[in-house]
Amino acid sequence: MQILADNLVVSYTKVGSGPIAVLLHGWADSGHTFDQLSKLLVQNYTVITIDLAGFGASQAPPIGWGLIEFAKHIQVALQKIGIMPNDIALLIGHSNGGAVAIRAVAQGLLRPKKLVLIASSGIRDAGSRKVVATGVTKVAKLVSYALPSSTRAALRKKHYDRAGSDYLVAEHMQASFKKIVKDDVRADAEIISIPTCLIYGELDTATPLNYAQLFHSLIKNSQLHIIQNADHFLHQQYAEQVYSFIIRFDKS
Repeated sequence: MQILADNLVVSYTKVGSGPIAVLLHGWADSGHTFDQLSKLLVQNYTVITIDLAGFGASQAPPIGWGLIEFAKHIQVALQKIGIMPNDIALLIGHSNGGAVAIRAVAQGLLRPKKLVLIASSGIRDAGSRKVVATGVTKVAKLVSYALPSSTRAALRKKHYDRAGSDYLVAEHMQASFKKIVKDDVRADAEIISIPTCLIYGELDTATPLNYAQLFHSLIKNSQLHIIQNADHFLHQQYAEQVYSFIIRFDKS
C-alpha cells in the first residue's frame, strides 16, 4: 500500500489485528527485512512496516535528511495511515531504524508504550565517522556488514574506489548518509524512560556488543538480550528467538 506524506510517496504494509507494532528497517534495506518476524508478530499485533524515505518503494527526500527528519516523516506517515503517536504498543527498530526510533521517542514524536531495539545503531565512534571522509576499500567493506545480503551481493559487482559502501548502494541518499553517520543518539537514549528491550547478536560487527552495553547503561528501564552465533541480521536468522524475547518483554 502507498500514501503521500510530506509530498513523498510512502510504501507500507499493515496486517493483523490487535495492539499496534510499528517496524522500522535499517539503512539501504526495506520493510521486507521483517517478513519472517512479521509472520510471528501478526499472531498478536497489528503489524505496520514502513519503507523509510529513499528505500524500498518509498520516494527519496529532495534534500539530505538527518535522523530527526526521518523521525518526523514517520510520524506524519503514520498519521496518514490513521495511527497517532500514542496508539503504538511496540515500536521496533533494526539498525538505523533503531536510531530513528530512539530519536523519535526522545523528541516525543512517537510515544509507544514500549520500545524494541534490534542491533540498533546510533553510537557514532571515530570509525564510523571516517566513512564520510574516506573512500578506502577497507572502510567500504566494514560498512557493508550492516547491509542486507541482497545489497551486499550487488555491491560486490561495483568498485570500492569511491566513498564507502553505503554511498555505492544508495548514491541518491549520500547527503542523508553524511548527516546520519555523524549523529550520535546517546544523549537521546539517556532521556528515554519507557520500557525498552535491546536484542543484539553475539557476532555482530556492524553494531557490536559494546553498543548494546552502552545503550543498556543509558536507557534506564531497559533489558538486554544477546543471541549467540547471530550477526547483524538476527531478526532474519533467529526470528523465532527474537519474537520470543519481544513477547515475553511485552507481557512482563
